[in-house]
Amino acid sequence: MTEDRFEPLDWRPLADDEMARRAREFRMEASRRRTVRHFCDRPVPESIIEDCILAAGTAPSGAHRQPWRFVAVSDPETKRRIREAAESEEAEFYEHRAPADWLEALAPLGTDADKPFLEIAPWLIVVFAESYGVDDSGERVKNYYVQESVGIATGMLISAAHAAGLATLTHTPSPMRFLGSLLGRPDRERPFLILVVGHPAAEALVPSLVRKPLEEIATFL
Repeated sequence: MTEDRFEPLDWRPLADDEMARRAREFRMEASRRRTVRHFCDRPVPESIIEDCILAAGTAPSGAHRQPWRFVAVSDPETKRRIREAAESEEAEFYEHRAPADWLEALAPLGTDADKPFLEIAPWLIVVFAESYGVDDSGERVKNYYVQESVGIATGMLISAAHAAGLATLTHTPSPMRFLGSLLGRPDRERPFLILVVGHPAAEALVPSLVRKPLEEIATFL
C-alpha cells in the first residue's frame, strides 16, 4: 500500500471531563431508546432518512468493502406489498415453524403475525447484506465479515434515527427472501432486516423492561 493512499486523521482531542460529559449524555439519551410497535402516519422528510443512512454508511467494514445496501421505502403500494408478504410468512412462523420456547419468550412482548406498522409508519428501511461485490469490469469482488459489518451499520442507523427524534422497530420476518424480489435487488444481496422508522402513535405503549446492569454485561480486567 503506497503512502499517497493515506490522509491525516481528522481528530480533536478532548479533556477527560468533556469526554465523561459526552459519554454520560449519550448513555442517558440511548437509555431512552425503545423498540416501538405503534406508529402514526406523520410524514418524515426524506432528507432526514438520507442523513441517517449516510451516518450508517460510516460504519467500519471488513477490508472497507461496505457490504450494505439500504432500500428506503415510502411508497404506500410497496409498503402494502411488503406487509402482505411479511404477514404471510409470519403467520406460518407463529402457527407452524416457531418452537414452543421461542413463542414463550416472545409472549411478554405481545408480538403476533399482524404487522400494521409496515404500512402505517412513513418509512421502511430494508437493509441488505451484500455477499460479494462487482467491480467496474463486472468481475466478482469478495466481501469480508459481511454479517458483522452490516450489523454494525444497522446499529449506527438505529442510533442515528433515535438521535434525530424518530422511533424504530427492527423487524425480521422469517424467512425474508421475498424482500429481494419484491424490491428488485440482485441475488448477491441477502435481506438482513426491515427497520421501521417514524413517529410513535400518541397512544403508543412499550413493554416494561429492565436492562441488565453493567456488571452483567461487562468485565474489566
